[in-house]
Amino acid sequence: MSAGNSPRETLEMESFHTRFSAWTPFSNKSLNRQLFQERVALVSHWFDLWTNKQRQEFLFTIFLRCSKSQLRVVQEWFSERMQVARVDFSTVLPRFISLYIFSFLNPKDLCAAAQVSWPWKFLTEQDCLWMPKCIKFGWFLPYTPTENEYGAWKHHYIACVSNLDWLTPREAAAMYGTLNEPKTEDEELQERQREKCLRKIIWEKIALRKKLLFNVRPPWVSGTRCSRLLKSKCQPCLSQTMRDRVGFHETLEKQLILASLDALPKRSSVPGCHSYPFLPKKNWRGIYESDVSSSNALQPHFILISSRIPAYEMVVNSVKAGIVSVVYEHSGLTLESLFYLIEKALDGQKAQSVGIFSDGDSREINLIQGYKIGVKNLLRPEVRDFWEKLGSCVAPEDEGGHVDIFAPLGASEAGIEVLSQLSQLTGTLFTAPTGIATGSYQHILSDWLGRQWDRAPPSIYFSESKLQTWSSLTDFLEDTLKSVRKQLSPLFKELQKNASGRMIGQFVFDTMSMANTLNNQEIVQALADGLTELSKENSDRPLEFLSSFLLKKCSKKSKDFEGNIILPKCDPTATCDLSMEERNVVEDNPQDTKSSVSKNDSNFELLVKLEKKLQLDSAEKRTSVLRELFQSERKYVQILEIVRGIYVAPLRAALSSNRAILSAANIQIIFSDILQILYLNRQFLDALRDRLQEWGPAHCVGEIVLKFGSQLNTYTSFFNNYPVVLKTIEKCREMTPAFRAFLKRHDKTMVTHMLSLPELLLYPSRRVEEYIHLLYALRLHTPAEHVDRGDLTTAIEQIKKYKGYLDQMKQTINMKDRLSDIERIIWGCPILSEVNRYLIRVQDVAQLHCCDEEISFSLRLYEHIRDLSLFLFNDALLVSSRGTSHTPFERTSISTYQFIASVALHRLLIEDIPDSKYIRNAFILQGPKHEWICAAEGEDDKFLWLSVLQSAIKSSMEK
Repeated sequence: MSAGNSPRETLEMESFHTRFSAWTPFSNKSLNRQLFQERVALVSHWFDLWTNKQRQEFLFTIFLRCSKSQLRVVQEWFSERMQVARVDFSTVLPRFISLYIFSFLNPKDLCAAAQVSWPWKFLTEQDCLWMPKCIKFGWFLPYTPTENEYGAWKHHYIACVSNLDWLTPREAAAMYGTLNEPKTEDEELQERQREKCLRKIIWEKIALRKKLLFNVRPPWVSGTRCSRLLKSKCQPCLSQTMRDRVGFHETLEKQLILASLDALPKRSSVPGCHSYPFLPKKNWRGIYESDVSSSNALQPHFILISSRIPAYEMVVNSVKAGIVSVVYEHSGLTLESLFYLIEKALDGQKAQSVGIFSDGDSREINLIQGYKIGVKNLLRPEVRDFWEKLGSCVAPEDEGGHVDIFAPLGASEAGIEVLSQLSQLTGTLFTAPTGIATGSYQHILSDWLGRQWDRAPPSIYFSESKLQTWSSLTDFLEDTLKSVRKQLSPLFKELQKNASGRMIGQFVFDTMSMANTLNNQEIVQALADGLTELSKENSDRPLEFLSSFLLKKCSKKSKDFEGNIILPKCDPTATCDLSMEERNVVEDNPQDTKSSVSKNDSNFELLVKLEKKLQLDSAEKRTSVLRELFQSERKYVQILEIVRGIYVAPLRAALSSNRAILSAANIQIIFSDILQILYLNRQFLDALRDRLQEWGPAHCVGEIVLKFGSQLNTYTSFFNNYPVVLKTIEKCREMTPAFRAFLKRHDKTMVTHMLSLPELLLYPSRRVEEYIHLLYALRLHTPAEHVDRGDLTTAIEQIKKYKGYLDQMKQTINMKDRLSDIERIIWGCPILSEVNRYLIRVQDVAQLHCCDEEISFSLRLYEHIRDLSLFLFNDALLVSSRGTSHTPFERTSISTYQFIASVALHRLLIEDIPDSKYIRNAFILQGPKHEWICAAEGEDDKFLWLSVLQSAIKSSMEK
């Protein structure tokens, strides 16, 4: 110790040097305590940084160094935290095991056990324990308990025991006497024999029924009676047939008693004879329904909704109450499995009308993946069989039955031919919209083909306000629902798809209040018009003028509502302005009208009048289609002008003023192609405007469209560079703060119609589809002898060919993105990107292991090994194991996938495993090297999966 330092400073220096050493100061208690706490904190810090294996090794080392007294302290600490020896078994074991234990107690012990604790009281009063005890004595409930009713059978047992008065008629007569004459010895002997025979028949039939129920009961429940009442989440769901069979066991026994009484010989109603009072007849659900009025029930309306429809959840939420709706997956289904869903939803009933809301155009219906129903493939065996079966599920035409297809088939000749062939094939009336309105699914709100309706098909199935909201905001809703599905789909995973769709649709409707927004827009527009008129009039009494203007507008709106496009008053293809006599002649003799001209001059005059009327209607409709083409083209050019005026002009001006936001190269990459499209379409618009100003029935528009179609290479350049354009926008947004601020200032404003720059660049791809719809409608109303018909046909084929190229490009990009997503989520997955490969369906199954394969299928026992996810492609089947992990304090779970094997479809064999009391919904997948015994969750899943798998195998072998 140096002379200049005090003893205290020396002690502090020594403690500092020894803090991280093994030396411990025993003499200084405060320093010893401080140093101990610092070392404990240091070891705890190290312990937090170690892995789980390192922590276990550390604890193992520490416990080996501990003495018995120290280990006893640890044991006492654990026993205080969890007293295993004194845990109530009813709170730890699964409920069905606790109920099985309580089922061995008699009624007296059950009542005593109910006084132990609240968990015991809840379990011992379950209906599955008391129902067998009541039925044993023939005590049946006079009603069917509701799902939420609690302890009904126990209360009924106590009531029966407390008022026990079970006497045969002979005993009752001996105790209370009788008003009839006394019976002789022979009659009394016959009475005893009849009672004995009755009891014997009842007990034999009850025993036989119990034996049958035991043979068919599923292996995963402890008894057939309590399976319906437990409803434990850990148990699989029973089918509807099994629930009916199990849930109404007591009702079946009642029916057996009634049948036994009927089987006995009838006694004559003579004095001294006793008659047994029969039980009152009730209409038990699912058991011997004999209500006469049920056969005359109203036939339901049925709507089939494809998942390919944008924002299909909103469509499902728009379905009216009482309408049977089914949402089906567009990809991963066959026609056979689709009809299976329809047949199951209708449940043996015939529908008054069937609606098919799927993707499609004016020539064909995109019903499911791989089946675009058109004129070419309508008569294929599987397609024809599907439509014939569907027609058998619809009420006859004379009873008002019809099938409504929500695709614009009435806007082209090919579509009308499809409807005609379907009607002839099935004998059912098929209808479709004739809409020419451009935009997303606006055609469904237009006129419909078919006979004159009291109300249009959309108003039969859907709520009008919600459907109008969906049709006007389809694209916006689809973008919104992508994020909504991502958040809500895991929560609705176990629910049916139509129920989850209704929930998601209602959630979005309630959150965004789109129907109220549309109503407010109408009010604001009406007020704006009124204020505009008020400014022109300069009235001295502005309030009265504005109120009168709004009243006039309201009355005009109500008159227009009578002729609303959703509720057309007449058939667009019918001659609405003709007299009833003329209509009858046309409808009764559509083909023989001209042949009867020489026989009757009045018919000749009628024919001339009819032909003139049809020519006028055709000319008017042709003019209306041309006007729609011009107006939609003008709106399209205005959108492109927005891109040039809002984005291109400021960026070029900033570049010229040496304050560049983007470089000249990036501006050229992003906007050069769209500006060329603007120049091309402006010329097309000017040509249409000039032709419409001098328009007449003899004028042509096909040559203008042909000239425009010959210059579609401008669009080709845009679509080829479209991925590069989007990547350039994203790169410049991230790398250039000035461009990011520029987009934030201009995107989604009133000037850009609340759209961003990438959304504005989507319009060219949508416009090509609109051209085809409008040209088909224009050719439909162009007479066969017209000069313009040939040019229109050539133009349609030209644009169709280009649209096929565009669709192929979209499909390739979508398939690559989807395959890359699958490669990302499956650990160890090989490269899936190959030419013409696409995903068909994903199926979750359970992999099983057979304990003994030498015995027959009906006696084999299976063990659940793990969960699998089967990814079915058009050429291969990918098998992966599925694991589920839960995040703390989160409802949703995360699924992880591990690659197992990949099998080519042409080398895959399928073997069905028949259902037994040990296994259900199982099948075998046999590959060249591996075999998987799988079981689906339900019968529907198995049927749909095997149907799709067999169809894919057949297609791959044909290729």
